[in-house]
Amino acid sequence: MNNIKKTIYMLRNLILGLSLISIVACAAKPRVDLEQEGLQLKPTTQHGVIVKEVANLLENFSYKRVSMNDSISNIIFNNIVEGLDQGRNYLLQSDIDDFQQFKNTFGQDFKEGDLSSAFYMFNKYSDRYLQCLNYALEQVDAHHDFSKDENYNSFREKLPWFKSDAELKDQWRKRVKYDLLNLKLTAGDSVKLDLAKNKETLRNRYKNLISQASKANANDAFQIIMTAFTAAVDPHTNYYNPSFAQAFNESMSNTLEGIGAQLQMENEMVTIKMIIAGGPAFKDKTLQINDRIVAVAQGDGEFEDIIGWRLDAAVAKIKGKKGTVVRLKVLPAGAELSTAPKIVRLTREKIVLEEESAKREIKTIKGEDGKNYRVGIINLPKFYIDFDAVRRGDQNYKSTTRDVRLLLDSLKQDGVDAVLMDLRNNGGGSLQEAIELTGLFIDKGPVVQVRDTRNRVQVDSDQESGVSWDGPFGVIINRFSASASEIFAGAIQDYGRGIILGSTSYGKGTVQNAVDMSRFISATNKLLIKASGEKDADTPNGAPEFGQINITMGKFYRVTGSSTQHKGVEPDVTFPTQYSAEKFGESSEPSALPWDQIKPSTFSKISDLTSINAQLNQIHTKRMQKSPAYTFLLEDIAEFNKVDAMPSVSLNESKLKAERETNRLKNRDRINKQLAFLGLPLWKEGQPQPKFDYDFVLEESANVLIDYIRLNKK
Repeated sequence: MNNIKKTIYMLRNLILGLSLISIVACAAKPRVDLEQEGLQLKPTTQHGVIVKEVANLLENFSYKRVSMNDSISNIIFNNIVEGLDQGRNYLLQSDIDDFQQFKNTFGQDFKEGDLSSAFYMFNKYSDRYLQCLNYALEQVDAHHDFSKDENYNSFREKLPWFKSDAELKDQWRKRVKYDLLNLKLTAGDSVKLDLAKNKETLRNRYKNLISQASKANANDAFQIIMTAFTAAVDPHTNYYNPSFAQAFNESMSNTLEGIGAQLQMENEMVTIKMIIAGGPAFKDKTLQINDRIVAVAQGDGEFEDIIGWRLDAAVAKIKGKKGTVVRLKVLPAGAELSTAPKIVRLTREKIVLEEESAKREIKTIKGEDGKNYRVGIINLPKFYIDFDAVRRGDQNYKSTTRDVRLLLDSLKQDGVDAVLMDLRNNGGGSLQEAIELTGLFIDKGPVVQVRDTRNRVQVDSDQESGVSWDGPFGVIINRFSASASEIFAGAIQDYGRGIILGSTSYGKGTVQNAVDMSRFISATNKLLIKASGEKDADTPNGAPEFGQINITMGKFYRVTGSSTQHKGVEPDVTFPTQYSAEKFGESSEPSALPWDQIKPSTFSKISDLTSINAQLNQIHTKRMQKSPAYTFLLEDIAEFNKVDAMPSVSLNESKLKAERETNRLKNRDRINKQLAFLGLPLWKEGQPQPKFDYDFVLEESANVLIDYIRLNKK
């Protein structure tokens, strides 16, 4: 009997082995023979299996259900090129011409698990990148004439690709010249202007960049390729390799130690994309969205240049243990490269994001009738809920709605005349919390509709009777208010329950599900991956073995039937903003789903505010014409938009120095005008730049609510 079992076991293994051999033998021949091309980085068997399964998911199960055809291939191609060299500083036109052979094949290749052409492009780019850096290293010791009139463009996105190697080298000669000049002009008074020291600093910078680039691996290439792939479908569908998946899930666990900012690499600079409420950067108020961090120092140590670093390496320098100090050299958002960076000193903290709670304050505002009004302000940075506590059956779980209900009760006890909900920069969160929070201001009724991949529409309603606040109410939104924020603001507007103020919201009207890719990898493919013998040394312990996909599975609609997608929520009383729809928000994403409509829900409006909103806008406009603070806002917007997408910097030392001095004096004058308006001491030469906390949009929104109260009384 034992012999029979052994024989069966041997036969089963033999059949399995033959099956695997058959699978390998039947696999399509890769489009590019990477071995023959002598290229360093190659996709693993696991990469091929994953891209094939992702293609299947996107084609058959995502909300958009995109066919893997020529059209999607073209978009993937453009995304890969942009992902590799958005600023057009490394590749030649001849490289782009070479890549054109793959432009119409990516969709079908990925469907078959073939990543060879994408890896070919990545390898060619990597070679060019290292060639440029090595040439730059040579140029550090070359002679540079700083009295010569010439300019340097760091970001060439709208310029043609380099036609020759000579053009490319000239760009990098100018890059080195600018870097040396910048080091000289930005050195502090206590630092001796030593050319030899500046050359050594720059030499170390380029050596570090070369070292970082040399560490690129197949997972780096795979992540860039998969990001280009999923972004071709829609901007919120993302694949994360095991390392990225773990990082993403850790960020969702709501705890981190650092400065409290979400960072992203843009044009070789670490760029601030979000400031986390409650963190050091949020409390300090110096850093802003789209500021660029160019150097980092630990405590009072020397600054380390991080331009061009890998993002994970840069983040490792910026993050750190609670209580330690980090100093940052920062180029403000929209500032030219010639601008002297500001230095920001922050003490790192442990940021517990589940405690990123709603907070309240009361402002006393004098109305145009001469009376004092008390306006309760509730600042809500996100829509949160402690899901683990809910699953454990904890009756005291923490949530947005519970916290806001308590704040409203306390504001009523303090006798406020109106409540203003501040949702600026609130990127969303829990859908259920958006629904329940709306229920604090309306008495039962539908809040949002969700349509799934089968076109089934579910109406989600507030089921609880009664309201927590029935007085004058306003909601402030801006371009970075998204998703759940738009559901809440849209419902308040549709019911006529309050005044929406600010600027048009982001326009994200889609819902994603986060799915572990292991659910889609068959047992046969798992054996195939195991049989390949390839080890992924970069996969951290506890990370999803095959990565994770966040895939769009539904779309939100307001109770009126109008989608929040693309258009966002338009305020009743509008404030100007520097964040245009063409550059920021869902409408700036080429692959974003379109706006559309479905049938409206059955709901009863609380009031029609059309007439009173028109009156509020008239009063608001007249007040703005007389407001110095409004003039400051318009000046800030003009300054932000003045910088073109292709900033050109003078490489003439005297001109650049004069330009920086002009900008410094202009900035001081600008700040002193604001200080004078607020009745604060002026900023004198030699003193550190003063900080002042004045939120014009919040102040004016409170004024509009007071106008609303007065008009209602009439």
